[in-house]
Amino acid sequence: MPKKAKELKAIEVKRLTTPGRHAVGGTSGLYLAINDTGAKSWIQRSTIGSKRRHIGLGSYPEVSLGVARDLAREMRRKISSGIDPVEEREVERKAFLAEQKHGLTFKDAFEQYFQEKLDGELRNTKHAKQWGSTLTTYAYPVIGSMPVSQIQVEDVLAVLRPIWATKNETASRVRQRIEKVLDWSKVTGHRDGENPALWKGNLQQLLPAPSKVQKVQGHPALALDDISTWFKLLRMRDGMAARSLEFLTLTASRSGEIRGALWEEINLDKAIWTIPNERMKAGREHRVPLSSMATELLSKLPRMMGSPYVFPSPKDAQMSEMTISAVMRRIQKNEEKAGRAGFLDTRSRRPAVPHGLRSSFRDWAAERTNHPREMAEMALAHNVGSEVERAYRRGDMLEKRRQMMQDWAKFVTT
Repeated sequence: MPKKAKELKAIEVKRLTTPGRHAVGGTSGLYLAINDTGAKSWIQRSTIGSKRRHIGLGSYPEVSLGVARDLAREMRRKISSGIDPVEEREVERKAFLAEQKHGLTFKDAFEQYFQEKLDGELRNTKHAKQWGSTLTTYAYPVIGSMPVSQIQVEDVLAVLRPIWATKNETASRVRQRIEKVLDWSKVTGHRDGENPALWKGNLQQLLPAPSKVQKVQGHPALALDDISTWFKLLRMRDGMAARSLEFLTLTASRSGEIRGALWEEINLDKAIWTIPNERMKAGREHRVPLSSMATELLSKLPRMMGSPYVFPSPKDAQMSEMTISAVMRRIQKNEEKAGRAGFLDTRSRRPAVPHGLRSSFRDWAAERTNHPREMAEMALAHNVGSEVERAYRRGDMLEKRRQMMQDWAKFVTT
């Protein structure tokens, strides 16, 4: 028979300092292990079938001698009942980790998804902010604190139904974003089963089709016959905001591209404005051939010391979007005060806005010129042709577009 270990007292255990394993008695197989740094922990040595097990019972003195003996006796009782405590612990550990994974909330899932994937893909800062703002406004109040593993179709519907008919475009984006977050959650092991935000074969059976409820309204545009009159009124106005709107009109560019324009992007000698990919909606560099009217406008602009912007704000920072829009609103207000209708979109009868000038340019190219459609689309920095066609196309028709932009400037100014 194996020699029975002497039953040590608590003070004797406290005095043990030699590295190694020390039998403390009181129950079979209980040892105090001391490593080379002096750290102490409890080990229960047992044989289970043909397997030798060393079962950790905690560190000393956090786990006292008396508690360690009680734990060791409990381990022995389990072993005599056919239970392997080591395997039991592993099962419990895996179950705990699975519970932790499946306990991830939708809000936390989005934040991880954004950090690990989206943040590196979304070049447009405004687009990135829209992801967070739409989910914060519409999804978080309903499913933000819910574990992604528990989100079902009825929960997604609770997010979408209140805005599906009244804000369908926004609702559709919210649905797509929820779908992507839940897809990520499934791939990373935080949920199982079908995606409850999926449209095809799922929500399409429960919600009206977007095409049936969306009221498509583009940005109000200037009527072609009104443009020259409007442009003359614009040129009569002073200030950097008026000049930025003038340049926006001549280049058919977006407001953000104009407001963020830097002098380093413009080559007046070659009459080219090169907008870098990080400032473009499509994420591709865009070259704008400048008409003689556009280069003349730029050559007369003052350059503010310490500001890189072509059209800076009064504080030499980037101009706000509302500043440009305000110029157009004032022109309209003056027309209405004079008893005239002003400059209204021919379809919606709403006052024209800066972004609508791009639609005016597109209508002009299609209705008043013979310039090719794809050239007008390129001028607007739209994707032209299939993905394969774009991959093989190396040029951007810059010089041909230059003549088109010169024709547009002439149309606007005469």
